[in-house]
Amino acid sequence: MLKKFSVENFKGFRDKITFDIGSPSNYNFNSEIIENGCVTKGIIYGINSSGKSNLGLAIFDVITHLTEKEKLLPSYDFYLNMSGRKTFAEFEYTFVFDDHELIYRYSKNDVNTLKSESLSIDGKELIFYDFPGHDGFTLLEGSESLNASIKNESPISRVKYVNSNSILVNNEQNRIFKKFMDFVNRMLLFYSLDSRGYEGFMNGNESLAEGIVNSGKVQDFQAFLKESGIEYDLYGCEVDGRKAIYCHFDHMDADFFKIASTGTRSLALFYYWYIRMQSASFVFIDEFDAFYHFELSETVQEHLKQIPGVQIFTTTHNTDLMSNNLLRPDSYFLLSNNSIKAISELTDKELRQAHNLQKMYKAGAFNGK
Repeated sequence: MLKKFSVENFKGFRDKITFDIGSPSNYNFNSEIIENGCVTKGIIYGINSSGKSNLGLAIFDVITHLTEKEKLLPSYDFYLNMSGRKTFAEFEYTFVFDDHELIYRYSKNDVNTLKSESLSIDGKELIFYDFPGHDGFTLLEGSESLNASIKNESPISRVKYVNSNSILVNNEQNRIFKKFMDFVNRMLLFYSLDSRGYEGFMNGNESLAEGIVNSGKVQDFQAFLKESGIEYDLYGCEVDGRKAIYCHFDHMDADFFKIASTGTRSLALFYYWYIRMQSASFVFIDEFDAFYHFELSETVQEHLKQIPGVQIFTTTHNTDLMSNNLLRPDSYFLLSNNSIKAISELTDKELRQAHNLQKMYKAGAFNGK
């Protein structure tokens, strides 16, 4: 689980900002969203240009140099904060795996250029590298032979290099290291519009129809739409050598994606990723409900809430979702003025299950202590 994330001098975040999801409160409702002491389901609010999208990009920067998964590199243009004094951005991730804490820190000059890298487990630094100075070390048992070969001008992450080029001894430290690498490889970011793409988790750009048909989920997709109040008689087929989803009508059939509304296509995009999410580790969905009716937004959030063992965070402007019936005060986050905090931290008032969070929010109760 990701416990805490900090970033500084990246895009709109000139000063250090910390997203802490490892300090939940002691609420006795909706407790299923807390696992291993971490919040696993949350919703992030913020006005336009507050940094919600950039927060997602910052968290997922790690996949750009540690994995071979899909990357949205053009989104990382204008990488450094334009008013910042530093010539690099700094990132810090704190993870918890089986009661062990792993901290991964690095700095970059741009999305492709690492400046420094450090990985620690339970307070002991096990991998370090200073890229400009071409100096560093690895202490993971089984990787010692790499200490000479890592000292070169290669821009490749030394954490990635150690993972790919050593036969690590089977011990607890190395097991936690492997869990970390597996976690990063299963992270997924996507947007509510298919045209904006995705980052992490896998590679390729199959169509939504191909993905749903190849998964054998056409009828399940039909039932999912019906639950959302959208009824079609769907079937999978092949058209011009490509998988497609068609709708059956009394007098003719039609390609689902050519007749569906923008909102329904957005729902299909969500479903495409939803059926894959159980294999993910951390999911960030930006403006997940941009084309949904508010009741549909709640239905989608209920689906996400039921996925165990996966941390899923969404961004939205929809305050109808700010309810203790859905989540809880330590899982609703406000991003403002280079700070992100759960609403439970933004008031001295003891928040109870019966409180109307949306009403309190609109009345300014969470404008900060």
